[in-house]
Amino acid sequence: MEDNKLITTAADQGQHISVVGDTYRLVITGGQTQGAYAVIDMLIPPNGGPGPHAHPHFQESFYVLDGEIEVKTESETYIARKGSFLNIPAGGVVHCFKNKSDQIAHLWCTVVPAGLDDFFQEIGTPVAAGTFLPPPPMGPDELKRLAAIAQKYGQQVFPPDYLG
Repeated sequence: MEDNKLITTAADQGQHISVVGDTYRLVITGGQTQGAYAVIDMLIPPNGGPGPHAHPHFQESFYVLDGEIEVKTESETYIARKGSFLNIPAGGVVHCFKNKSDQIAHLWCTVVPAGLDDFFQEIGTPVAAGTFLPPPPMGPDELKRLAAIAQKYGQQVFPPDYLG
């Protein structure tokens, strides 16, 4: 990346990836920001969202552009609706979110520093914009595979029922 060079991403640009049944668009990657941060445009279908996980070395924030999600941690549950902002601080708080509505939730996610984008590229499947793949079954073998890849990126994955 050149210093003082504008980076742009049009609405129809950025890689689209199916991850656990959700569709994420990589708006700007760590490769474009020298690892400083990444921005991910997330579409979460009804009943979608990642299972319990933690990432002690990076901060993750969400802005809800449309729809709503239920966010759970070990200490609280929060319903984030359109216009809500959430910050998951660095430090490893176990969290998950789920779209319990009947409409697609649209989130803007920023991670500091970058790295989550690389994780998504490794575990996800490239898809066309607006395409949703069914989530893979999270049996013991898939959870073990996902946990091993997550560990490579400084994350921890917990069983689906970990937060109740």
